[in-house]
Amino acid sequence: MPTQDRYANAPANPVRSVADAPVSTFSVDVDTASYALVRRFLREGRLPPVQALRSEEMINYFAYDYAKPRDASTPFAIDVALMPTPWNEHSRLLRIGLQGYSPAGLQQRPVANITFLVDVSGSMAPADRLPLAQAAMRQMLAALRPEDRVAIVTYANGTAVQLASTKVAERARIERVIDGLAASGGTFGSDGLRLAYSEAESGFVAGAANRVILMTDGDFNIGTVDAPSLQAFVAAKRKSGIYLSVLGFGLGNLNDSMMQTLAQAGNGSAAYIDSLEEARRVLVDQIDAALVPIADDVKLQVEFNPARVAEYRLIGYETRALRREDFKNDAVDAGEIGDGHRVTALYEITAPGGKGQRLDPLRYAPAPEAAKPAAAGAGAGDEIAFVRLRYKRPGEAESRELARAVLERDGYTAATAPVDLRFAAAVAGFSQALRGDPYLNGFNLAQVAALAEAGKGNDPGGWRAEFIRLVRSAEALKR
Repeated sequence: MPTQDRYANAPANPVRSVADAPVSTFSVDVDTASYALVRRFLREGRLPPVQALRSEEMINYFAYDYAKPRDASTPFAIDVALMPTPWNEHSRLLRIGLQGYSPAGLQQRPVANITFLVDVSGSMAPADRLPLAQAAMRQMLAALRPEDRVAIVTYANGTAVQLASTKVAERARIERVIDGLAASGGTFGSDGLRLAYSEAESGFVAGAANRVILMTDGDFNIGTVDAPSLQAFVAAKRKSGIYLSVLGFGLGNLNDSMMQTLAQAGNGSAAYIDSLEEARRVLVDQIDAALVPIADDVKLQVEFNPARVAEYRLIGYETRALRREDFKNDAVDAGEIGDGHRVTALYEITAPGGKGQRLDPLRYAPAPEAAKPAAAGAGAGDEIAFVRLRYKRPGEAESRELARAVLERDGYTAATAPVDLRFAAAVAGFSQALRGDPYLNGFNLAQVAALAEAGKGNDPGGWRAEFIRLVRSAEALKR
């Protein structure tokens, strides 16, 4: 079937030598579009294209139970753990988990001031596009409070303000506007963005969660269509305190690459809506995280101890890689984290002299020094790595930093590893298997499913059970 879908992706991260590159730096990501895309393909009986797979978005689709911050003064807690790598008996998985602070209850959320920017071009006519977007808006509207505000801007051949900023107390009026949307014509997306930001600026509420939510299949074909120009425009607008989130719909014309670019530039997240269930998850169940940022420009940096780690490989985050010097450069943009969000990153690490090393040692490189404490009072010198986290409070220009060491006592055996760690490892294995990454040593989808079963744990929403069904579907399709 011919398709014009375009995806944001990059080759899998390589194995890196700690002797050559002891520090790994990346922008934290909480997007989940890749998982919903993969699910849609598998539900339709098709394997997803390799380009649609981003391991970090697969892993971060799921909730994990991490240590929580004490209070809002420190918006993150850093949780670490190690376990034997399921697909390599000679290496270990290092899991770094970030848990964001969340106020106790919806009534503490600031007023939401939302401008829906809706693509009503002809490509949005199918049921899985504009009709699904309309249903998603109705679901979110029902979850908002009477004092929250909504505006609706549309674009096709031209642009229009369909609804100026209106209190949700006038829900019937808002729903009439939503119901009256219809798809036809071209896609003047750049002008739509300009009008949406203009409307959001005219209705700006100080102290509110001011956000534009773009709903599109991603195709811009009239006006400014090049990603760098649109990215620069959105990046400039985020400085006004209005953030941008992007929801993608449909297949065959999906510009996932544009969605990712705009969401990253707008200090927002990108999600793919493949069903009403997913719309509810993104716009209702996670409404606080979707609307209220607790930190901007969140960056993670991991320094590995060469006495204990010879090689490492970051699983995913290929499109979020940063240079080492970017970590402390407050001018470098990075990811936004919402209220109560959690983030997971996985590294595969190999000890010096271990059989799992993939890189030949350098002939002239000095042998690593014996492990020693990193600073006075650091303990017995069993540090494996040191994790640094930098972030900005919303509206602030200077970053703050948190840090913690990864110690040998943070390790588990395969039998004692927490269920969350096992499940995250299963999702990582699944994404790598579908991508065809060359690191799994024959670890197959049946083993992925077994590992996920062992890590299913408490699954109130059924999301992990659904994942296991998807793995089984992929296994059948690969036969």
